[in-house]
Amino acid sequence: QVHLVDSGGGVVQAGGSLRLSCEASGDYVSRYSMGWFRQAPGKEREFVAAISWSEDNTYYADSVKGRFTISREIAENTVYVYLEMKSLRPEDTAVYYCAADRQLRVVTRLSGFLQIWGQGTLVTVSS
Repeated sequence: QVHLVDSGGGVVQAGGSLRLSCEASGDYVSRYSMGWFRQAPGKEREFVAAISWSEDNTYYADSVKGRFTISREIAENTVYVYLEMKSLRPEDTAVYYCAADRQLRVVTRLSGFLQIWGQGTLVTVSS
């Protein structure tokens, strides 16, 4: 089973930057596509970004395109997934969660079927 640990959240002023990290460990973890999701207070969880395991193709929600970058590093039996966030806005305030699945489409379009999640990390953007 794959285990995810999110980190890197914090408080930042609007226009600032932050980098989130997700440490993924477990069997065949390098063959899992990975994604970031977020949930703001009183709102539903939404897709932010994803990266495919096979070719490192990346996908973004329209609201973060051009501001956020997802990337991946592989080290032995551990995969590190990063979300570099720039030009942050107050509306980016949310708890951010890392997620993983063997199928890319589950990460990008079928998040209701995701079963592997990190614990979440809070990002607060002050105006």
